[in-house]
Amino acid sequence: MKVPFLYDLAGTIRGLTPVQGDISIAVGARQAWFATRTPSGPGTLRFELAGGDLSWEAYGPGADWLLERADAIAGLRDDLTGFGELAVGHPVVHRLAREHPGLRFGATGRVFQPLLAAILGQKVTGREAHSGYVRILRKFSEPAPGPRPGLYLPPEPEVIAAQPYYVFHPLGVEQKRADTLRRAAAQAAALERCADAAACTARLVSIAGIGPWTAAEVTRVAYGDADAVSVGDYHIKNHVTFALTGAARGTDEHMLELLAPFAPHRGRVCGLIARAGIAAPRFGPRMPIRSFARF
Repeated sequence: MKVPFLYDLAGTIRGLTPVQGDISIAVGARQAWFATRTPSGPGTLRFELAGGDLSWEAYGPGADWLLERADAIAGLRDDLTGFGELAVGHPVVHRLAREHPGLRFGATGRVFQPLLAAILGQKVTGREAHSGYVRILRKFSEPAPGPRPGLYLPPEPEVIAAQPYYVFHPLGVEQKRADTLRRAAAQAAALERCADAAACTARLVSIAGIGPWTAAEVTRVAYGDADAVSVGDYHIKNHVTFALTGAARGTDEHMLELLAPFAPHRGRVCGLIARAGIAAPRFGPRMPIRSFARF
């Protein structure tokens, strides 16, 4: 399939997870892998970029399901209608849109996978989130189908829901996040049936322990929601404020004011800022890394 000008395969596929170093995906310059559990069973999708064409193949019982929506997962159904006109309203956004024209929002069609990662990322460092996520996949799941070594499937929600909270302590996850994860896993089937991002958000925030930040992290991945903004994030409000105003610190309220002119592409602006590596200056000590493994 033909891809957009300067299509960013690596950036698009990396955007399919809220956790850096997710072992259910693997990304190279011209090739990428994505593993998931589909309604038909486990499956792995391999993308290969050659010139201006993207091809794909799938493995496992879920292969047919993945092939039917491979273009959506790769962000090729992402609708940028109106974004160009909005981008010219701010010089930084206009520049980033021109420098990264091939970044797209993929839509996996799966909710529990990014939800698991997002819950593990609540109020902790990226290193803690990655560590807990990888440990959970290795303990409660299995390698993904296909020839790519080191690629793991997300766990079955039923398996997570059935665990007592203390099982997650040796994996680096304290009771609060463990309980939220178990509650979310118990509702995974209903979440997967949500028709769109709005319906999914409403159901997600009705679960104790899940707020707007987690919901945005999920709908961005599952539905390719280009308007999702991660309100409540420790860093994003500062990065967006710094990128758009030069101020080193911001609030969620100010961030939303700055992003309002770009609706329904507010999350796309955040994604461009992240892809460009624009970050607010750091002051003071970083968030400490805790360990629950010995609790």
